[in-house]
Amino acid sequence: MTFEDLKALAETGEIDTVLVCMVDMQGRLMGKRFHVSNFIENAWKETHCCNYLLATDLEMATPEGYKSTSWESGYGDYVMKPDMHTLRPIPWLDGTTMVLCDIIDHHTHAAVPHSPRQVLKKQVARLAEMGLTPMMATELEFFLFENSFDDIRKGGFRDLAPISGYNEDYNILQTTREEHVMRPIRNHLVRAGVPVENSKGEAETGQEELNIRYADAVACADNHTIAKHAVKEIAQQQGHAVTFMPKWRADKVGSAAHIHQSLFKGGTNVFHDADAPLTMSDLMKSYVAGLIKYAPDMTVFLAPYVNSYKRFLPGTFAPTKTAWSVDNRTAGYRLVGEGTKGVRIECRIPGSDINPYLACAAQLAAGIKGMEEKLTLDDPVTGDVYNMKNIPEIPNTLRAATEALRGSTLLREAMGEDVIDHYTRCAEVEQEMFDAAVTDWEIQRGFERA
Repeated sequence: MTFEDLKALAETGEIDTVLVCMVDMQGRLMGKRFHVSNFIENAWKETHCCNYLLATDLEMATPEGYKSTSWESGYGDYVMKPDMHTLRPIPWLDGTTMVLCDIIDHHTHAAVPHSPRQVLKKQVARLAEMGLTPMMATELEFFLFENSFDDIRKGGFRDLAPISGYNEDYNILQTTREEHVMRPIRNHLVRAGVPVENSKGEAETGQEELNIRYADAVACADNHTIAKHAVKEIAQQQGHAVTFMPKWRADKVGSAAHIHQSLFKGGTNVFHDADAPLTMSDLMKSYVAGLIKYAPDMTVFLAPYVNSYKRFLPGTFAPTKTAWSVDNRTAGYRLVGEGTKGVRIECRIPGSDINPYLACAAQLAAGIKGMEEKLTLDDPVTGDVYNMKNIPEIPNTLRAATEALRGSTLLREAMGEDVIDHYTRCAEVEQEMFDAAVTDWEIQRGFERA
């Protein structure tokens, strides 16, 4: 939607509300609802928000320890500057459009470096200097439940009942029963400019997958964020809840957000070399070698919460090791599309709880480093990677991943010291909150017997 389109629709009364949104550290949309007349007159240039929006936890608490904002500094403002290229209708809400914003320092007018959109844009700019454009796509997996968010919350998040009673992977009969939710998700998102390709049942009771066509890296992350938000709102409109937790129950498989990636020069995929084995160019091999070498450094951005690590279990289609393979779903990285111009690498490590801007930025930073170092790529592994003893493991706790992030020379150089310190603190806060909690498991296990 162009600005002129918006003005015309405002004149006819078809649009009366503009959602002006930023993306927080957790990958959620935060912002304000503007009357369209005020947006057209003023807010399309800029509006403001409290700078604590980039220093809160999932509960919107304001933990201490962030350099960028604090009680001592008074929690000032950031500028939210609408990126008018992202203006779009939101057809599942009456009379509503949305625009995404970049976050600008109120005093220096410079981009806020730890803003997720800016973290990704910095890596895209590095590739642009090389004449390259990263093309990416994320998969969205989630669970759909019988009851609504409010009913589940009032019930203490107990007795959670998925919408289906059995594994529905690719099952057309079962997913037909869920079309009252999934059909409007697909159609509304396409009308909102998010190029949905398909949805399908996934490999568990009530589990869904939404696939969106690849795009440049920033557009990919924008599409992911808007889609995730839409899934929650549309499901709620139909009386259902969804969860993007990677592991909502111990005996259920987890939900992932696999990242597909390649580099283009103009309209050509430079990962493709028709004469090379597996049609992988030397550039691609160095890029993938960087992903594997620096996988521990970026794990926090692929698995940001304590719960994220509950998904990494053998035999669940979630990887536990960092090797690459050819079309093998037991490895952390899977070569897809070999023999075609669409050859690409799929990172299978991320869970459905990622902030896509941070996850994609970390992938690009590692791939760039691999190209700069001209790393050589080991041969692909074959067979069951879960049982291979000589393959490095993905950090299996948030605590271990946080220490890898803290000590990452690669990411400090690529993203900036303050950015890594900021997100290290974010991970620490999550761990501290969990360490202070008393879980149901502890009570059930030790209440009488301890």
